[in-house]
Order: sequence, then C-alpha cells, then structure tokens
Amino acid sequence: MIKVLNQENTILSRYVAQLRDEVTQRDPMRFRRNLERTGEVMAYEISKTLNYRAETVVTPLGEAEVMVPADEVVIASILRAGVPMHNGFLNVFDDASNAFVSAFRKYSKDGTMKVVLEQVTTPSLEGKVLIVVDPMLATGASIELAYYALIEKGGVPAHTHLASVISSADGVEYVRKHFPMEHVTLWTAAVDEEMTVKSYIVPGIGDPGDLAYGKKL
Repeated sequence: MIKVLNQENTILSRYVAQLRDEVTQRDPMRFRRNLERTGEVMAYEISKTLNYRAETVVTPLGEAEVMVPADEVVIASILRAGVPMHNGFLNVFDDASNAFVSAFRKYSKDGTMKVVLEQVTTPSLEGKVLIVVDPMLATGASIELAYYALIEKGGVPAHTHLASVISSADGVEYVRKHFPMEHVTLWTAAVDEEMTVKSYIVPGIGDPGDLAYGKKL
C-alpha cells in the first residue's frame, strides 16, 4: 500500500515546504526540527493502523478504560540522515525498540553508483511492527538493502512501514516491484517526478544528511 500524505490538507505540508526552501535550509537546527516534526506527524498517521487492546487505568477518582496499542514497534533508521526523523517517531512511539543501519552511496569513476552496507544493529523483529525511516526514497536501493538486512538479522516482522519525506516516482515504483506489498506500507509526504544522473530527487530537498549535520568529506 502507498500513502502519499500531501494529497490531503495537513500541517505536514508546511514542514515539507520549509525543508525544501533553500533559505530556511541555512538553519541546520530548523532543518533537523522539521525532519523531526515530519516524523511525528507520520508516526501519528501510522498509529491509526496498529492493533489496540483495552486497558484499565486507575485515576484519583476511579477507573477508566482506555485503548492502547497492542503491537510492539521497532523504529529503524538509515544513518545519518534518518536520525532527526527517527527521533520524531520516537517522540510518539516512546516505548519502541530501535534499530540502525549504516549504509552509504559509493560512486565509481564511470559515474555508476551502488549502495554499500556497513553495519546493522537490531532487536528481534519477529511478529512486531517495523518502521524503516529514510528521509529520501530516490532509487529505492538503500531502503531495500536496509529492509532485507534487518529481517535477515532480526527476523520477519508482522508488518513493515517505510517512511520517507520525499520519494521519486521511480523509487515508489521500485518499492512496488521489490517489496512484499501485502506486508509493507510506504508512507511519503510527497512524490517528485525527476532524478538527476547521480540519483538525487528533483526538486527534492538536497542532501538531508549534509543539511542536518554539515558537509562530509
């Protein structure tokens, strides 16, 4: 299932507008906070899809029955760009377990690119709800590599949510073709139609890792 959140009027559109804006991007703290707020909104939307159970809470004046999530959630992010958005999800799912994937793009002299996976840390994923966070879904190769590395190490989750701020149209189609969509939902704030020859989304937002934490060598 594919969920494109800017197809409805939502405050999320304001956060995405600021993430895209080249002037607002000059403030790294604002950029990180907008990624975090985007994660919070997406987490709220995903929370509507979980299974719930009744629980009795004792108040100073009696008892109240409330509905609380029954699913165990694991939040996984691809370092380093995914960290602010990961924190936004963790603000909402504050008792979630956490996983991290270290991966990077490696370019050859001929201009071709491959994604290199360095390390995966994860708790057990068996029967849980996995949320994989990556701000940009460009080719789809990074998030595919992360997903299959996570389940190889942690086991098969009951359902997986992929969460990106901006997705390319090609990336969305790649997810449709390479993921078990009966057990996977893609959430994205917006879909852009173009990519550069180096697989950057156009108009996109640029490099979220650099904008959040500074340029790298």
